[in-house]
Amino acid sequence: MKNLYYFLSLLLIFGCNRAAKLIPIPVEQPKSIAEEIAAAHGYENWHKVKEFEFTFGGKADDPNSGRSWVWNPKTDDVRLIRQGDTIVYNRSSMDSIAIKSDRAFINDKYWALIPFQLVWDDVTFEEHGKATAPVSNDSLNKLSIIYPSEGGYTPGDAYDIFYDDDYVIREWNFRRGNAETPNLSNTFEGYKDYNGLILASEHKKDTSSWNLLIRNIKVTLED
Repeated sequence: MKNLYYFLSLLLIFGCNRAAKLIPIPVEQPKSIAEEIAAAHGYENWHKVKEFEFTFGGKADDPNSGRSWVWNPKTDDVRLIRQGDTIVYNRSSMDSIAIKSDRAFINDKYWALIPFQLVWDDVTFEEHGKATAPVSNDSLNKLSIIYPSEGGYTPGDAYDIFYDDDYVIREWNFRRGNAETPNLSNTFEGYKDYNGLILASEHKKDTSSWNLLIRNIKVTLED
């Protein structure tokens, strides 16, 4: 009887070991281009962000110019300071005044955080491989994003994202209503590291001294 129990025990152990060997090892899925771009700009650190502050536009030597924002991404509380006036609202509950401010917030946040919007937003992607960038005429990788024709503040718009081989955004086109001809083309430069987020602070055209600034960027992380 002892021999029988010993034999059955060996079968059980062998069977368990054999079953364990048959369990497939998970294979990490390759990142999409959008995920690669987000990662190149520090997206792995976004979950730690408590507050994101920035000023959209204005002049570097005029502290009261532009629109200044403070956003808590976890609660969606937003504070706008412009020309001495302050508007505070939560994006889950907005009145007509808040909605008007929120349209500006969505626009300004898009400029500041476009690398992350690629993975946040519900968009259609078109990959083009290498293409001639609109401002520098450099050969860069091109990814087009098209927004749905309904919903949001600017439905149907499209952007062409030009990024280098390290997945860092260098230029873009904005095409209103997915038109063939761009309404705006500009650079992404002046990159800096803000507590792990790699963000551009300057956006230039090639035909003028025009330079849209993203200023006073401050990233506060959770304790």
